[in-house]
Amino acid sequence: MSTTTDHADHSEHADRSHPEHDDPAMLVDGAHVIPGEHHGTHSDAFYVQIAVVLAVITAVEVLLSYTVDGPLFLPALLILMTIKFFMVVLFFMHLKFDSKWFSFFFYAGLFLAVGVYLAFLATFKFFVSS
Repeated sequence: MSTTTDHADHSEHADRSHPEHDDPAMLVDGAHVIPGEHHGTHSDAFYVQIAVVLAVITAVEVLLSYTVDGPLFLPALLILMTIKFFMVVLFFMHLKFDSKWFSFFFYAGLFLAVGVYLAFLATFKFFVSS
């Protein structure tokens, strides 16, 4: 007595436009999301392209560390680092597509952390003996 189960009757495959499925998930900003749909996201190929760009920028950074020696070395690395940081934050952390509140809290925390770090670095200048 072997029985097979048909998963087609389960609610996960039900028609979402039917009135009994009137309870979609809600985002923080009040937008409705139907399970299985991705709000504001891109295809996998897009994320692979972003990863390739990040890998190329990393390769340029490594190349610069072996070839450039002078006053442009540090600013060039800082610019490339900033580009990579914002690409990761906006696309892989999805801040570009999420609620503005998430962006606000992230950037407020980032601003606070950078401020504390700069204050910490400034104390070294005050405590260095002449």
